Amino acid sequence: MEGIYLIIVMVITGGAIAFIGDKLGTKIGKKRLSIFGLRPRHTSMIITVITGALITGLSIGSMAIISDNVRTALFGMEELNAAMAATEKSLGVVSKELAETQEEFKRADEDLENSKREIASLKVEQNELREESDRLKSGNERLETEKSELTAQNENLSSTNSELSTQNKNLSSTNAELAGNNKKLGEFNLTLTADNEKLSKDNAELEERAKNLREGLIAIREGDIILKAGEVLASGVIQGGRSSSEIESDIHQIADNATRNIVNQFGNDFDGSVWIYEPELRDAVEKISAGNQEVILRISAASNLVRGEPIRTSLSIYPNNPVYEQGALVFAGNYEVNDEDDAEEIVHNFLTEVNHAAVERGILADPITHAVGVMEAPQLYELMEKISQVHGKISLTATAREATRSIGPLRLNISLVEKK
Repeated sequence: MEGIYLIIVMVITGGAIAFIGDKLGTKIGKKRLSIFGLRPRHTSMIITVITGALITGLSIGSMAIISDNVRTALFGMEELNAAMAATEKSLGVVSKELAETQEEFKRADEDLENSKREIASLKVEQNELREESDRLKSGNERLETEKSELTAQNENLSSTNSELSTQNKNLSSTNAELAGNNKKLGEFNLTLTADNEKLSKDNAELEERAKNLREGLIAIREGDIILKAGEVLASGVIQGGRSSSEIESDIHQIADNATRNIVNQFGNDFDGSVWIYEPELRDAVEKISAGNQEVILRISAASNLVRGEPIRTSLSIYPNNPVYEQGALVFAGNYEVNDEDDAEEIVHNFLTEVNHAAVERGILADPITHAVGVMEAPQLYELMEKISQVHGKISLTATAREATRSIGPLRLNISLVEKK
C-alpha cells in the first residue's frame, strides 16, 4: 500500500512541477526574457533543466519523507547490507542448530519407541503380578475361612473340660488340613512359605490357648472379670496407602498403648502385653495399606478378661471421616420443666438424643457404654442448675465445640433458651 502512495505522490509532484516549468518557460519565451545575459532560447533551456532537476529532487525528497524504506535505501544501504550479512550468518547458525535439533528429535523418537516397548513389557509383568496377587488373595481367603473354623472351635472349648479333649483332636485334624493347604499354596508362590510357618506358629499358640482356657475355666469360677468382651482397650488413627511395615508399626504402637492403659487401670496382674491374632493382624495391615484414606483402628477385648489371664484382643477398622465442623448443630429439643426434680431427667433425655444423633451422623460410639461425647462435670452441673431454676418450656441446643471426626470424642457447647 505504501508503494501505491509513493507512485501517486511522484506522479502528482512531477506533474505539478512540469506544469509550472512549462508555463514558466512559455512565459519567458513569449516575453523573450534573458537570465544572466543569455539569449532567450538558452534561458528557456536552463528553465527546462532546472524544472527537470526539481522534479527529480522533489520526487526523491517526497519519497524519503513518506517512506522509511526509501530513506534506508538512500542513506542506510551500508548498514542494511551489514545487517543482512549478520542475519545470513545467524541464519546459518540457526540452520545448524535446527539440524542438530532434528537429530535430537530423531534420537528422542527412538528413545520413545524403546520406552513404548518397555511399557508393553511392564504391562505384561503387571498382568502377571495381578494374577499372582489374585492367587495370593484366594489363598488368604482360604486361610481366613480356616481361621473362622478355628475360632469357632476355640469358643466351644470354653463350655466344659470334657469337650476340650475332643476339640483338641479337631484342632489336630484341622492342622493336618492346614498343612495340606499350605503345601498347595507353596506350589503357587514361594512367598507364602513364610505365611505357612506363621500359621503353624498360630496353631501352636491355639493349642497353648486351649491349655490356658482349661486353666481359665477354673479362674472364671474363682476369679473376677475385669474386662468385658468387646470393651475398647485402645484406639488410634492410621493413614492408609503406606507400606505394610509402617502400618504394622502403627498397629503395634496402639497395642502398646492398650497394654499401658490396662496396667495403669488394674496394675501388673496381667500376663505380658496384649495378644493379637497374627492372621487378623495381617488382614488389617492389607486392608489399611490398600486404601488411601485415614482410618480408625480399635483394639478390643476378644472375650471377658479375668485378672491374671493374657490379654487377647480383636481388631476393628472404621473410616475416620469429618463429621462436625466447629459450631455445627448436633441436636436441639424442646422440653417442659414442671419441678426442680425434672432437671436430671431432662438432661438425661437430652443427652441421650444428642448421643443418638451423633451416632447416626457417623461418630463412633463406645461398644459398652454407647457414649460418643465428653462432657465435663462442671458443665453438666451448671446445665442442671439452670434447668432447675426455670419453670415452663425451654429449648436446649447442643453444638460441636470443635471440629470432630469419626473417632471423636464429641465435645459440646449447650445453650438453654426459655420459651414463652
